[in-house]
Amino acid sequence: MMFSIEHEFDSTVITLVDEGTAQLQEDLIINSFSECVTIEQYDARTDKINKITFSMAQLKDLSAAINLPEGVYTRFKKENFK
Repeated sequence: MMFSIEHEFDSTVITLVDEGTAQLQEDLIINSFSECVTIEQYDARTDKINKITFSMAQLKDLSAAINLPEGVYTRFKKENFK
C-alpha cells in the first residue's frame, strides 16, 4: 500500500493508492478539515467522484468502532459519569 500526505492551506490531504495483483480500487482521497473529514473516490462506471462527509463526532465513532465486536454502542465523555 502506498500513500501520500500533503498539508494544504485549510486541510490535510491523504491519498491512499491501492497496489498489488488483487482487484484494485481507485485511489481514496481523504481531506481532513477542522470541522469535518471528507473521503472521495472516482467511480469509472459513472465517470464521477463519490464524496462522503463525516462530522468530527462521526469520525470519532468510526475510530472507536473499528476494533469493537458486533453490537450497538454509545460513545460518551467520562466527565458525564461520576
